[in-house]
Amino acid sequence: MSAALHARGLSLALGARHLLTDVDLSVDPGQRIGLVGPNGVGKSTLLRVIAGLLPPDRGSVQLAPSSANVGYLPQEPERLDETVVEYLGRHTGVADANFALHDATDALAAGSLGADDDYSDALDRWLALGAADFDARVGEVWADLGLGADLLEQGMPSLSGGEAARAGLAALLLARFDVFLLDEPTNDLDLDGLARLERFVNELSAGCVIVSHDRTFLQRTVTHVVELDEFTHTATRFSGGWDAFLREREVARQQARQAYEEYDAKRSSLAGRSQREREWATQGLSKAKKKPDDNDKNIKSFKINQSEQLAGKAARTEKMMERLEVVEEPREAWQLRLVIKSAPRSGNVVARLDHAVVEQGGFALGPIDLQIDFGEKVVIEGPNGAGKSTLLKALLGETPLTSGTHWRGPGVVVGRLEQAREQLQDADSVLEAFMAATGMLVPEARTLLAKFGIGAEHVHRGAESLSPGERTRLVLALLMAKGSNCLVLDEPTNHLDLPAIEQLEQALTTFDGTVLLVSHDRSLLGNVARTRTLRLDAGRIVADIPS
Repeated sequence: MSAALHARGLSLALGARHLLTDVDLSVDPGQRIGLVGPNGVGKSTLLRVIAGLLPPDRGSVQLAPSSANVGYLPQEPERLDETVVEYLGRHTGVADANFALHDATDALAAGSLGADDDYSDALDRWLALGAADFDARVGEVWADLGLGADLLEQGMPSLSGGEAARAGLAALLLARFDVFLLDEPTNDLDLDGLARLERFVNELSAGCVIVSHDRTFLQRTVTHVVELDEFTHTATRFSGGWDAFLREREVARQQARQAYEEYDAKRSSLAGRSQREREWATQGLSKAKKKPDDNDKNIKSFKINQSEQLAGKAARTEKMMERLEVVEEPREAWQLRLVIKSAPRSGNVVARLDHAVVEQGGFALGPIDLQIDFGEKVVIEGPNGAGKSTLLKALLGETPLTSGTHWRGPGVVVGRLEQAREQLQDADSVLEAFMAATGMLVPEARTLLAKFGIGAEHVHRGAESLSPGERTRLVLALLMAKGSNCLVLDEPTNHLDLPAIEQLEQALTTFDGTVLLVSHDRSLLGNVARTRTLRLDAGRIVADIPS
């Protein structure tokens, strides 16, 4: 079904905080719209509103036809107490369609009033969502993703991060929605998963709205960009794809700055002229009245008249100022200023594994022989489930070895950004946890947190209540406060906005310690200098490549 979605005049405030103000968003079949803006601006909120999950204060969302199915896939895979098959059915809408059809069938059999129309609608939706051949398609997609059939009956909480990411991808590949709303679909996907996702999105005939901070993904997929403004809470639409958006936005910013500077210069010039004319008029009138020349009444009258003419000129100049079209000064967006503090240098050897093996459930890492030296910038690559995060934990001594030995340099000070972003979640508030971890007092802790966008409305809440982007910035603030000589970053760009990712790139470039980096952000990997690349597959190091 070809379907269009039209959102008009959407406004929403959460308490005193305005998120959306008269936002319009139209999605036509085949359009792939990238929804961008800084963390906290309301991108996920807008998706939830147009998905019908959150009512706006004002505005409307209309579908054409009204029976079209809208699918919303949130940014963090829920780990509810359900099997993988149940998760897939829920995220594709098939589970709800099955229940609705079952209820409609019972009502039809009971002869309820209007049951035939309800049954027809439920059947149409059941067929449109692909419920008829859902089980067969699940097996095909699951096998194509390289996952074992036994996983389908496992509980979602038991899956590894990579397996959960693949489950989310499977749900997307199985979906048959008329409009797709995708919130950070690239998070935690390996390169193969990213390629599959890009191919799926580019081949969609349905309209699609995508929230993503993966610049390469946006560049390769979107046909339009909608940017949410953090100050006006409005939306601006750009056509022509990602590169065109970057060019047009820069031109628009330059034009806005130039227009303001021209207005400000003209207004300042008129204000100065008006002030001079009034001063001359006042001085001339005072002199004419107090010091008449030779008591000549004609000269006195002439000078008074001249002063009055100057006053009239000043009034006309002020009128010209009032007639100027006011141009507001462009507001500068808040920017993260990230400098990762360095701890004193560690010894030459940071960490070493000798014949190390880690066995966890059905997964085995190793045997691994690996040494990390000070100052190395090591990128660890591999598909989901290859053991990248497990290798990091083994190197840091955070997971026990089944066999083999581990050694870590005594002078190594680790700064850690782990994939789940679970640091500082043991205290009642972000501020208490941050002060306990850094030794800072209240004023300096709040000042530093504010620099990372963790303001007064955040610091008295628990860290678990923060958004994914806020939790990531909280950990970055911790790295800046404590200092380290060995950074261990596991998917650091997940949930960060684009300006923050650029700041992270710069910080990694200037950091003079050791870096262990796991990331599938292709732009980040291309922009950060590395000295070494480790490639893992099925728990083994299959390549160790110096750069």
